[in-house]
Amino acid sequence: VCQSEEMAVTLRQVRNHGMDRQYHHHVVGGNFRLDAIQAAVLLAKLPLVEEWNAARRSNAAHYREAFQDLADRVHLPAEPWKESGLEGHHTYHQYVIRAERRDALRSHLTAAGIGHAVYYPRPLHLQECFAHLGYTEGSLPEAESAARETVALPIYPELRPEELALVAKTIQVFFK
Repeated sequence: VCQSEEMAVTLRQVRNHGMDRQYHHHVVGGNFRLDAIQAAVLLAKLPLVEEWNAARRSNAAHYREAFQDLADRVHLPAEPWKESGLEGHHTYHQYVIRAERRDALRSHLTAAGIGHAVYYPRPLHLQECFAHLGYTEGSLPEAESAARETVALPIYPELRPEELALVAKTIQVFFK
């Protein structure tokens, strides 16, 4: 509670990554919403993390294999530690690809009933909360390009093999 509407707006933004609407950051904020019930659920799920991460890595390997013939049109996540022998080198919380004609691909995925997301449609240097840094459109072209080309594919551990195959096939068909 607070007596100032202006302060209430600021506090709501700070607790929600600095946003008042999705992907429009006015201030630098965070995600501070873990309550006791969420902590209890997390405690119960913690023993499953290794199994879930292994499933995510398996799903990522399936995508990597499925998209190897599309390397000129679909750029896969980097795996800098894969060959190191390090266990758990990547957990694939998200599986984000860079794709030609990303928005057309998104329409194609939507038409096929396949969930996907664009998590950062506006690069950080163009967010209001960083305006004081003085960056403008064109200042960081690689970040801007990534914002236009990236899309996250389903990677969750419970993804069934037939669902994984459908995602891969739908993307292969789009680019053929």
